[in-house]
Formats: sequence, C-alpha cells, structure tokens
Amino acid sequence: MSKGSEEKASKYNVGDILLAPPYGNLDKPFTGKVEKVYENALLVEITENDPADQAAVNEMNHRGVVRMDDVEVIQAAPKPEKPEETEE
Repeated sequence: MSKGSEEKASKYNVGDILLAPPYGNLDKPFTGKVEKVYENALLVEITENDPADQAAVNEMNHRGVVRMDDVEVIQAAPKPEKPEETEE
C-alpha cells in the first residue's frame, strides 16, 4: 500500500458513524456505522434512513458500500488502545 492510501485509510475506523449521500436505489442520505475499511470505500451498516427508502434498505440487508470521498464522519469511534510491550 502506498503512503497516500495509508493516510487516507487511517482517517476512518471500524465503528465510526457516518453521514452518506444517497446512491443506487436510495433517494435520501443515510447514517451508518463502519463495519470494514477498504482501500477507497467503506462497508457500512445502515442505521438510520428515510422511511421512503426502507424497502431498498431492507433489500440491501441494511448494508452498503460507500466511497470514502462521499462520506462525512459524524462521530468517530474510540481509537483502540495499543497493548503495552513487555520486556522479558
């Protein structure tokens, strides 16, 4: 992975809450929680959506893949603590 993509990927973490624009069969923006971080996209569990989009969300099993460039982090997930290295 190149340095540029490492920096971009580090901007998002599993557990972040995002606001994503409509795409595919969705007509309204939605809120979701990051489940997996890819190189340029995020797998998101859709947690809040417009009632008009509920049928489409159900068809998608409450999941969507969104481009990193299109989303806004609403609430960052707590950073995982790095375990302390012990000397033996």
